[in-house]
Amino acid sequence: MMLSPDQAADSDHPSSAHSDPESLGGADAKVLGSVSDLEPVEEAEGHGKGGSRAALYPHPQQLSREEKRRRRRATAKYRSAHATRERIRVEAFNLAFAELRKLLPTLPPDKKLSKIEILRLAICYISYLNHVLDV
Repeated sequence: MMLSPDQAADSDHPSSAHSDPESLGGADAKVLGSVSDLEPVEEAEGHGKGGSRAALYPHPQQLSREEKRRRRRATAKYRSAHATRERIRVEAFNLAFAELRKLLPTLPPDKKLSKIEILRLAICYISYLNHVLDV
């Protein structure tokens, strides 16, 4: 049975010495000390149990707006949703270029043009059409 450090201090159980983070040694001690940008926060009385996660991480209300955003964006669900939105955006962007390309006269008509070539050709074509209307 593994006891938290808080429970170990209150317990007379002989195995309580092994649950102390400093007595673990080696890799286990490094893992416990690797919480980089979060400092331990004192736990309020009557909230949670012994060595809960709340003892290691600040309450969500104590996090800065940037830290909350960083944590939310670190989830796989968020990354997947973001990738889906980006894919839809790029497809719409490419579709708009394809439609613009169909409106531009070139020889041969099916010549592959880059996006910058499509934009430059569209600018020239619009100015040509303005010139034709002015004459």
